[in-house]
Amino acid sequence: MKNRINFNEVVTRDGFQNESLFIPTDKKIELINQLSHCGFSKIEVTSFTSPKAIPMLADATEVMQGIQRVEGVEYTVLIPNLKGAQRAMQVNPDELNLVMSTSQSHNFSNMRMSMQSSFASLAEVIHFVNQKIAINVSLSTAFGCPMEGYVDPRVVIDLITQFSDLGVGRLTICDTTGMANPEQVAQMAQLVTNLFPNIAFTFHFHNTRGMGLANLMAAIQNGITQFDGSLGGLGGCPYAPGATGNICSEDAIYMTQLMGHETGIDIIKLLESAKLLENMVGRTLPGQIVKAGTIDCLHPVLGNVQELMSS
Repeated sequence: MKNRINFNEVVTRDGFQNESLFIPTDKKIELINQLSHCGFSKIEVTSFTSPKAIPMLADATEVMQGIQRVEGVEYTVLIPNLKGAQRAMQVNPDELNLVMSTSQSHNFSNMRMSMQSSFASLAEVIHFVNQKIAINVSLSTAFGCPMEGYVDPRVVIDLITQFSDLGVGRLTICDTTGMANPEQVAQMAQLVTNLFPNIAFTFHFHNTRGMGLANLMAAIQNGITQFDGSLGGLGGCPYAPGATGNICSEDAIYMTQLMGHETGIDIIKLLESAKLLENMVGRTLPGQIVKAGTIDCLHPVLGNVQELMSS
């Protein structure tokens, strides 16, 4: 029997943060409410970062207060520091997603501080929360940094160990700018699951170099069952040169369903959400299934072909 594959939808945080035109609060709420009925295990709603740093997500509180929560869906928010955690706790998210990088260059670019300072800051958040709410830690650039290149897996393992020692039981391995390849992903999946059997790992891929779905398959084949995806393939890190969108949720989910994995997600409802998203941002997005349709969307036989078949 094949594993159930769980998907987290990150479009309204990771997807929207790179958009130049502000998406109105009510439109964000509309999309999240629609996604809540698609069957996702988790939706990353927004980020409680500085409004000056990410103006698109300046309405984080209003969005969290406005959404209609559906039982069985976890609503998570990205947290960069203690101040963000204090703001977020006022709107009762189901999870705080803490973030730092595995490379000094990207961490300074994204967080404006060293990795050591970021770890100390996130440790402060973990102590502040004191197990009142679930915590996930996301490690950016875990497969490669756009400024430094290859990231040694030992750096990733060392950070996981430190967070594990603080009691963190959920952790996301992020390919922030799509630098991973399937062999590298397979090795990382084997490494982290063998060393940390008590941590629930999520893998987060970008499709910058066209290997997003191949990397997803490599992770599934090596025991990973939880993934992030972004509706329409929207996304990218504003502090990582060359970053493009995440793996497309509907494409990734449909592929795993065709291969016999249970996802719990209604692909037809998800495609409706993808069309809503395209209307919201005003352009065609990279997702393929929304353009081509599912494989049971068949086309009529052309007239001249019908004549040949009947002759």
